[in-house]
Amino acid sequence: MTEAFSYRHLHYFWVVAREGGMARAADRLGMAVQTVSTQVRELERSLGVTLLKPEGRGLVLTEAGVAAMRQADLIFQLGEGLPSVVRDAVSAPSVRLAVGISEGLPKLVVRRLLQPVMPEPNLRLLCHEDEFDDLLGDLALHRLDVVLADRPAAANPNIKVYSHPLGTSAMAWYAPAPWVEAAQKNFPHSLATVPVLLPTTHAAVRPRIDQWFERVGVKPHIVGEFEDSALLVTFGAGGMGAFPAAEWVHEELTTRFGVQRIGPCEGVEERFYAIGTEKKVQHPLVQRLLPGKL
Repeated sequence: MTEAFSYRHLHYFWVVAREGGMARAADRLGMAVQTVSTQVRELERSLGVTLLKPEGRGLVLTEAGVAAMRQADLIFQLGEGLPSVVRDAVSAPSVRLAVGISEGLPKLVVRRLLQPVMPEPNLRLLCHEDEFDDLLGDLALHRLDVVLADRPAAANPNIKVYSHPLGTSAMAWYAPAPWVEAAQKNFPHSLATVPVLLPTTHAAVRPRIDQWFERVGVKPHIVGEFEDSALLVTFGAGGMGAFPAAEWVHEELTTRFGVQRIGPCEGVEERFYAIGTEKKVQHPLVQRLLPGKL
């Protein structure tokens, strides 16, 4: 590229490419054919490539033209939608919060972690669930305002992020009605015979649960492992077996899902973090999530 190109020239090229010819583009733009042709040639000169070539009675895109057209489509289609976006923003102002939710984070806990921002009258909450590392990448690119996770971000010279502790919750064992009596009898050794559901290693708490089993001398009767904590609770509550859960959500588990607490998972805690790109958080809604308003 010999010099910075003009978006005005790019727009003329975009119209010519969509219309398939200079004359039709000139009609649409309300300009002289020669003027439109000159503008397109100026764009080609600034880019150093040929974008259009004659074919039959019209014009077609060169390979460079195809690449330029893809980008022009993105630019001008977004531009065409600008007036309605601006009108919507004025008529219905909102406070946007884009949250990344790590796959290993219990879904029932997410609602509690986000509770401090829920009273915001103009809240527009965008929640995106993905793998932990992918979320950190989106955070670094400012596609997200914050990531909620069950682990802090590891030190990485390529991604500058900060982990803010949100709290910890003790873990306990819960079981649906068909398994409560058997699970409570001789707990925790009953977990060697009662069917057990566990989170996969996507969850940071899984190694701590495995270590707990070793400490109490129990080889669990595992019948299911789930990456999605909501599925784990759903299958457990549906009668598949006993499962561990954060006591933070005890009331919801017992009232909404009808399971009963059968015993503690002593010494095992689930930890929760808000991860952002700032050491001193500036986003007002993210500030509300942090203990003590860091």
